[in-house]
Amino acid sequence: MLYQFYRLAGKDRRFVIEKRHLIVDLPLMGKLIRLSSTGIFQILIGTTSWIGLVRIVATFGASAVAGYTVAIRVILFALLPSWGLSNAAATMVGQSLGARKPERAEESVWRAGFLNLCFLGALGLVFLVSAPWIVRIFTNDPEVSRHAVLALRIVSLGFPFYAYGMVISNAFNGAGDTTTPTVLNVVCFWLWEIPLAYVLAKPVGLGPTGVFIAITIAFSTLALISTTIFRRGKWKSRTI
Repeated sequence: MLYQFYRLAGKDRRFVIEKRHLIVDLPLMGKLIRLSSTGIFQILIGTTSWIGLVRIVATFGASAVAGYTVAIRVILFALLPSWGLSNAAATMVGQSLGARKPERAEESVWRAGFLNLCFLGALGLVFLVSAPWIVRIFTNDPEVSRHAVLALRIVSLGFPFYAYGMVISNAFNGAGDTTTPTVLNVVCFWLWEIPLAYVLAKPVGLGPTGVFIAITIAFSTLALISTTIFRRGKWKSRTI
């Protein structure tokens, strides 16, 4: 933080911070807290949903949990570039709406979504083909590997949906509409994903595979609903 202030304080910098800028602005801080609180809740929703899925997988033994853990960690690591694209789209939306150019904001989202689709589509193909070799880096246990390979392949089938879902969810946040993605996350992850995972794993009898399928279905559902709402365009007139 000190280094950032040093870089920003120089007179030859693009952004210059002066003493007058460091005065506490309570209305602005309140607005930031209001916006960030729903963002924090969005993260909490995702985190707790993963915990719920682990609880279901755990009923099928340690090997299933280990395989699930390996696969999810690989997937989350691989998705990091996509989060970068999503954040870039959110920034472009906020900047464009601030400049009163909603058409440019929408174009930025679709372009970022397409780039994300290209990336995640290629990554999904890699996971489908190379899952056994990727999993072998982390474990040689045949039972753990079986679950991990299944998880990688099933979850990666939904990557094209995730590509647009991630970008559009963050686009809502960039437009100041943090309520819509929060509600969608609650519905898709707490009210849809976890119950579906339990039904597929237990009553239907698919075991851990049912949990992996539920993850793909839930994220794909989130992407489809988000896209539908985004196309309506109400976010363009959202006031922070």
